[in-house]
Amino acid sequence: MKKRAKWSGILLSTVLVGSLLLSACGSQESAPAAGGQASGEGGKKDFTYAMSGVYKPFSFKENGQLTGFDVEIGQALAEKMGMNAVPITNPFETIIPGLDAKKYDAVIGSLTVTPERQKAVLFTNPYYRSGSQIFVQEGNTSIKSKEDLKGKKIGVVKASNYLDWAKKLTDEDKITQYDSDITALLDLPTGRLDAVITDQVVGLRFIKEGGGKVIDVGEPLSFDEQAIAVRLGDQEAVERINKALDEIVKDGTYEKISQKWFGRNILQKQ
Repeated sequence: MKKRAKWSGILLSTVLVGSLLLSACGSQESAPAAGGQASGEGGKKDFTYAMSGVYKPFSFKENGQLTGFDVEIGQALAEKMGMNAVPITNPFETIIPGLDAKKYDAVIGSLTVTPERQKAVLFTNPYYRSGSQIFVQEGNTSIKSKEDLKGKKIGVVKASNYLDWAKKLTDEDKITQYDSDITALLDLPTGRLDAVITDQVVGLRFIKEGGGKVIDVGEPLSFDEQAIAVRLGDQEAVERINKALDEIVKDGTYEKISQKWFGRNILQKQ
């Protein structure tokens, strides 16, 4: 009897430990993740979308809070899709690998549509249009167009299409890569850079806010379309986001957000 009682105790302990382990596994699996799990807020599914968080005025921190045009567009789209908006920051140079790894559902991070990127992600319809522009320190008379950039020190954001432009226009050892366009623009007065190539809208907003004595020179290098990215094969997500984008354009929500940040509608063609 004592032996039987002893074995019963061991068996009971084993069952209890097994139950605890299963409960722990269940807790991990029920945690919200990219792909539309319930968030707990009214039972809505999360719409997780990524951006760099250092690309003012599109996404940046203000008083500890993430804000900007891209953040608000994501919130408006989530509302139309009946989802809970969850903006996430991720370094721009790893933002597409992060999407592929299912860290988030989409990228609303000012991704320019390029043939190379179209091999890696699916793009929605454009959600704004702008251009690649050269900016220099006020008073710089040696750079008036892209032809003047050969041998000059150029600042650009890592892994951006502006980096591609810089490689075409100057020597690779003359290029400095930054995490933020604003940091690059702030380096113009220091003499570390001769020019910065960035989004036209970003640079003009920087000038308007008195960020420094910076001017744009020459014609835009390109007119670009920025779109929202989702994982390859997720055509359903593309259609769902496109529908929501059409709705916020039609009901004036897009216009309101764009006017707030730029004083104009940046979806309209240049």
